[in-house]
Amino acid sequence: MITVSSTPGIEGRVLRRGDEGYEHHRIGTCWHARVPARYPEVIVVATSQEDVVGAVQLARRENLGIAVRSGGHSWSASHLRDGTVLIDLSNMRRMEIDPEAMTATIQPGLKGAELSGQLLPRGLYFPTGHGSGVGLGGYLLQGGFAWNGRDYGPACMSVIGIDVVVASGELLHADENENSELLWAARGAGPGFFGVVTKFYLRLYPRKKVTMVSSYQYPVDCLQDVMRFVHEVGRETWAEITLICSRQEETGGDPAVMLRAVTFTDTVQESLDVLAVFESCPVRSQALSADVFVPTDHISLTEGAGGGVDENKRWIADNVTTHASADEMWPTIERMLEDFPPAPSHLAIFNWAGRTGEPERPAMAFSIEDEFFYSVYLAWPDADDDERYISWVTDHMRSLEPHATGTFLADENLQHRPSRFVSDDNLANLDALRSEWDPDARFVSWLGRPLGG
Repeated sequence: MITVSSTPGIEGRVLRRGDEGYEHHRIGTCWHARVPARYPEVIVVATSQEDVVGAVQLARRENLGIAVRSGGHSWSASHLRDGTVLIDLSNMRRMEIDPEAMTATIQPGLKGAELSGQLLPRGLYFPTGHGSGVGLGGYLLQGGFAWNGRDYGPACMSVIGIDVVVASGELLHADENENSELLWAARGAGPGFFGVVTKFYLRLYPRKKVTMVSSYQYPVDCLQDVMRFVHEVGRETWAEITLICSRQEETGGDPAVMLRAVTFTDTVQESLDVLAVFESCPVRSQALSADVFVPTDHISLTEGAGGGVDENKRWIADNVTTHASADEMWPTIERMLEDFPPAPSHLAIFNWAGRTGEPERPAMAFSIEDEFFYSVYLAWPDADDDERYISWVTDHMRSLEPHATGTFLADENLQHRPSRFVSDDNLANLDALRSEWDPDARFVSWLGRPLGG
């Protein structure tokens, strides 16, 4: 039987360290097997805003820090911290959609795929993320690298308001007119946000009528040429490009290259025109396979994107944003290929910002993005190999730093490679706002800060 502590003001489960069921739940807050040895003193499984208020008040009474978890998809398990009350929002998953106002209100534990499933039959769209298991709370706070972000920018740009419990235990609303500095911070502060968002108010969009994808698989010998091609066309194309290198069964376990381009348009001809350029890749004739001009939809894309992630393995992720050329990035990528780890580990390259006509960014904490996003995701089964593989990722990504403008909060490796994740001015403003709204430093911050920050 699971021991559940009774706590005033909290109807949800309260698990204290040492309670039966505590360790099972602690491990369960992480989506993969590399669960860090960090132990909250109390875990509150919130079911309502009132539970969140009660959990913050509990932390104040017992002089504990506060950490927050929505979907638990943090690669580094940033929500697990010693000496804290962990507020688990994963059961808070309600949503309300207003088709006439083109808005939605959601709770933070809701998954992006769940929201998309309700918007699809209404002809509506919100730029949710690439993984079906990702809770919207953490996704939106970190910025939100979205499907069709070429049109809509980071998903946090479409957050028009929040309800938030601050360190005093007070429940507040924040939007552009009221407590606007809290909305500014919530758009990009990620795990460094100094409050618990209990509700997000979202701007919705008309759904594009046509979603189409072209996919190619190339031998690894083509990787440099494909990278050059992606850098050549990636900035201005309307397509979202994903270039993935990983070991594949089809190539006898050797690394292979998958190039995928996705369009979101209003006509079939528009999609065909955008995707036609990928038929002009200089090594197109060397493709091992090609599946081109295939109609699909947002939900199918999301479901397919998580297919290579084995939750039973131990994972680390790291990334850099860059506008460097493919040739500048290539020496490090070439070294990676010399001993690239087994599948499902992979290198992923996305085109990102900088396209002519992209939406204007509002004032927000989110401030690090660039033309391309290079990321590595490494998986292994045995804890004895942790140091080996963490070092492999960290050392290779560190070698890309001369060409990097920063790192993106979500797939970060701040514990082992401190990196710039917001602009210097925005980091200073976040620190000032934290001092104002959380003077006792009750809320945990990022697992690492930029060197000198």
